[in-house]
Amino acid sequence: MKFTKEWLDVHLRTNKNESQIVQKLNSIGLEVEKVEPIKNHLSDFIVAKIIKTNKHPNADRLKLCDVDIGQKETIKVVCGAPNAKDGLLTVYAPPGSIIPKNGMKLEISKIRGETSYGMLCSESELKISNESEGIIDLNEKFKSKIGKSFFNDKRGKNVIELSITPNRPDCLGVRGIARDLSACNFGKLKQIKTSKIKKNTKHSLKIKIEKNKKQACSIFGSCTIKNIKNTESPGWLKNRILALGLRPISAVVDITNYVMFDLNRPLHAYDLDKIKNKITVRNSKKGEILKALDNKSYLLNENMCVIADDQGLLGLGGIIGGTRSGTEMSTKNLLLESAYFDPAITRKTSKKLDLNSDAKFRFERGIDPKSVLAGLESAVELIVKICGGEVSKFDIQETKKFRSSEFKFDPKLVSKTIGTNIKTKEIIKILTKLGFVIKIKGKLLNVKVPTWRPDIFGEIDLVEEIIRIIGFEKIKSIEPEKKRTKPTLNFFQKHFHLAQRSIASKGYLETITWSFTDEKMNSKFREKLESIKILNPISSDLNVLRNSLYPNLIFYLEKNLNRGFGDQALFEIGPVFKGKKPGQQNTVICGIKKQFLDDQNSLKKNDLIDVFHIKKDLVQSLIELGIGKDDFKVGSNTPSYYHPGISGSIVSKYENFILGYFGALHPKIIPNTFGFEIFLENLVEYKTKNTKIKKSLTFSDYQKSERDFAFLVNKNTKAQDLTDVILNINKDLIKKIKIFDVYEGENIPSGKKSIALKVTIQSDHKTLNENDLTKISEKIVTTVEEKTSAKLRS
Repeated sequence: MKFTKEWLDVHLRTNKNESQIVQKLNSIGLEVEKVEPIKNHLSDFIVAKIIKTNKHPNADRLKLCDVDIGQKETIKVVCGAPNAKDGLLTVYAPPGSIIPKNGMKLEISKIRGETSYGMLCSESELKISNESEGIIDLNEKFKSKIGKSFFNDKRGKNVIELSITPNRPDCLGVRGIARDLSACNFGKLKQIKTSKIKKNTKHSLKIKIEKNKKQACSIFGSCTIKNIKNTESPGWLKNRILALGLRPISAVVDITNYVMFDLNRPLHAYDLDKIKNKITVRNSKKGEILKALDNKSYLLNENMCVIADDQGLLGLGGIIGGTRSGTEMSTKNLLLESAYFDPAITRKTSKKLDLNSDAKFRFERGIDPKSVLAGLESAVELIVKICGGEVSKFDIQETKKFRSSEFKFDPKLVSKTIGTNIKTKEIIKILTKLGFVIKIKGKLLNVKVPTWRPDIFGEIDLVEEIIRIIGFEKIKSIEPEKKRTKPTLNFFQKHFHLAQRSIASKGYLETITWSFTDEKMNSKFREKLESIKILNPISSDLNVLRNSLYPNLIFYLEKNLNRGFGDQALFEIGPVFKGKKPGQQNTVICGIKKQFLDDQNSLKKNDLIDVFHIKKDLVQSLIELGIGKDDFKVGSNTPSYYHPGISGSIVSKYENFILGYFGALHPKIIPNTFGFEIFLENLVEYKTKNTKIKKSLTFSDYQKSERDFAFLVNKNTKAQDLTDVILNINKDLIKKIKIFDVYEGENIPSGKKSIALKVTIQSDHKTLNENDLTKISEKIVTTVEEKTSAKLRS
């Protein structure tokens, strides 16, 4: 569906510009497929006359044409069109012009040895129709325009093209588009003003709709207009027809096309003098042939709707007219048709005949059956105004009455559907502007659907209309209300299941083992806890309640290793027991890992993971369980079953909750194996007591700088002691600290070690200059030396 902003202004009083209108059309579901400028280069195409045609000396199908283009001398053009002949008025494209169909720029060229200065154009090449069998044949009216532009470039700036969905046939007319824009407060819909035309003459033609079983036509409106002077359309009408991509033909044809695109009301004009006796709207007989206005003949099947007179077929109902009754510039008397044809039958006929037209496109989607009279009035007014003539009384033949559907609508359904409260007053206003007739019946609305909206069947369709006009972007996103009689999972249980997913995501396989274990193995992990013996064990090696998850995990780790599975990463979540009494147990998350870094890489096949890998798994899981990275610190106190030099503890900075342990397991228990433990009760208790809201993560827009420092410290000094001191100097500027080297050996005094750190410095408010960086660097050095007795290495 194409139109221009200028055309839209005929129906809509608006102060919105073209860009705003395009944006709004998209938001209300009328998709704008493209906005195309009306090219200025169309003025290059001029009216010309073929003075003489000669046979091309080197090609049987080509002609050499002497063409008058309004200059002193004629020009030579090589042309292959079969209808090129002496005296033909046509359209000439000079060298340098761009052909609209393919974007080709014309140049002077030789065709079979003869020079051609431009080309003579067909309608398809100028994109004004699909006709491509010959060059344009203009009528004698164009004789006075030889040498002048064929197109009038004062047509407007852009053509807006919409992709109309099948459920919105009402928007296949400019007025329907204007109505939707009016409903969303983009202007006021103008009333259609028609002047009262005198209808003094009688309708001289008898018209009958046969009551066939599958009759597609249920309304046939018509009138006669006599003594007209069919002429060329005025400029404004030509411009609108050209904007549609159609070719202006004559005032009568252009008016019927204009009304179809303006009001979505297809019409057809017959030459009254070519009709014999009467018109009958009937079903076709098998074998009948219609020679249509597209210059093709169609063999009809039974039960296709045709318009016929006593002599034969005049047209195919709702699809295309026939050549026998077509209007010409010489036509004096008209029969104007405005009818309604069934969508399904029209579509079926067009598919069988493989025949498309703008009228068929509208009828098959379902146009307004009550627009028959309005279409006649609009077309008659324009024809009389441009061509003159005497109008007969309108004759409306009907075999079926169309009534608007009505139903009750609950305004509360809108808020129930979209979750946003819309006032009833606003709902009534929107629906009224869209053409619905509303009557208030208590808390409900009685809605009468306009006949131009065949897509509205019930309440939910009205909800869709209201949402569409209000704008989907204005509907707030609201989470659905969750009503439960009691929580499905409590705080502890949620962390239990979250921990399962967190550890599993790091490549660990979950195991579920007995709560019993072997007493000998358990003794290596129970520390100071008492051994809880089972009086009647199910097995001699499952004779105590476990004080740790490690014994069973190690048992299955070794079992898998013995079966050839070299890489192992297992975890379990379950209870460990501190005493015999009920409640003397804790839930622990325990992981154990024995893996090579890359068993597929021959260069690294003997490189095992180290303590930092297991520490990373533990820390990442704690963060995923809701412990902030600034809420804990790494300690060195660990149980005896960990390697004393390759292990650590994770302790909360506040209240010193032990959240977990990590490190290499003692080599006397199992060599080259790493593990971690998380104490779920401690973690949940800590989170319950510390409910502070996490700060949102922000990133600075300013440049960051990095400075390296190497400090000489006592051998027992932890790197974390240095990082804690540095971070507390200025948390706003010091964003990150990374330890990249720890060194003991040559040039390092006995009992000392070197710790090298990379400090990232960045401001959230400005770019730090060299002076700022020097100050903070000096502050780092002096503070570290004061608080840790460290010395900056030179």
